[in-house]
Amino acid sequence: MGDNDTTDSPAERYPDRATIRDVAARAGVSVGTVSKALNDNGRLKQETRDKVIAAANALGFRPNAMAQSLHRANSMTVGILSTDSFGRFTFPIVEALEERLAEHGIAVFMCNATDDPAREKQHLDQLLGKRIDGLVVTARRMDRRPAIAVPGNSMPVIYVFSQADDPDALCLLPDDHAGAVLAVEHLIDGGRKRIAHVTGPERFEAVTLRHRGYVDALTKAGLAARAGYYRNGKWSEESGRDAVVALFDGSNEAPDALFCGNDQIARGATDALRELGLRVPQDVAVVGFDNWDVMALAARPPLSSVDMNLRALGRAAGERLIAMIAGARLKGVERLPCSLVVRASSVPPPSPKTDKKTIEEDHP
Repeated sequence: MGDNDTTDSPAERYPDRATIRDVAARAGVSVGTVSKALNDNGRLKQETRDKVIAAANALGFRPNAMAQSLHRANSMTVGILSTDSFGRFTFPIVEALEERLAEHGIAVFMCNATDDPAREKQHLDQLLGKRIDGLVVTARRMDRRPAIAVPGNSMPVIYVFSQADDPDALCLLPDDHAGAVLAVEHLIDGGRKRIAHVTGPERFEAVTLRHRGYVDALTKAGLAARAGYYRNGKWSEESGRDAVVALFDGSNEAPDALFCGNDQIARGATDALRELGLRVPQDVAVVGFDNWDVMALAARPPLSSVDMNLRALGRAAGERLIAMIAGARLKGVERLPCSLVVRASSVPPPSPKTDKKTIEEDHP
């Protein structure tokens, strides 16, 4: 290097980190007093505590997180084990969960097992090795799965958008039945009487619960669940298009509304209705499920849809986990409310005399 080279050496760029002994020397107290002051325990005068904190701040001292965790028996970290490689359902849950835990100074480690038991076990072993204080298990679907085996049941585990086959597990889920009731009652309130239900494979519990809600809402209104109006298929736009072709083939009285099991099905259905020359919602109203912006807002017209309030699930999981880490014993299945976002696919365009606020064109 030349004489005029002003580049700092590695030692200058990265000076030695201040130690607890440095803080003690600067504050003129013992190492034990520094520990008590920074961990907010023991009997100290406020003046002494303030002096230690000022010394630590001046030196840029940061306590060793692992040493602190050993001292208080908590690592202030939580693991998230997911099987949702796509992230459609997991990301909103995890985002809200992290925000809630961060309010308590708790950090998150996230691992994706992608439905591979061996990979899941590997991730679990790694998380346990980090001495996490709790575990959140989530997935891309809500059906039951084997419970996570935690040695000695020594750590809180919560299943979110997922269920364990253990009756003592705590599982947080959206209320699929009540969400379906919201959708169908909305269509009935709009004057629809011939409502078909187009949804996914029957093997999914969510499909069963939503169909039950559909039937219950019709029954409450004195309407029949007509033969041929319940259509199962794939979770795809193609399945929605195929269902419309079958429902409107002229062999039976055609529906005046469709309650779809997800937004992909609903979007395929609206495309097929348009190709048949039918207007949405004037001729056929459509409501989807999931309130997935990518599908719901891109559809023409924009889709009314049931929102599972995934962020609320994440916040609730954070609150329950904090309570369990503190010693609360929680178990059972909690089903949290869904909400209905009304857009143009289920409400006719407003006339000049109609309050235009009845239609929500954008996500709330």
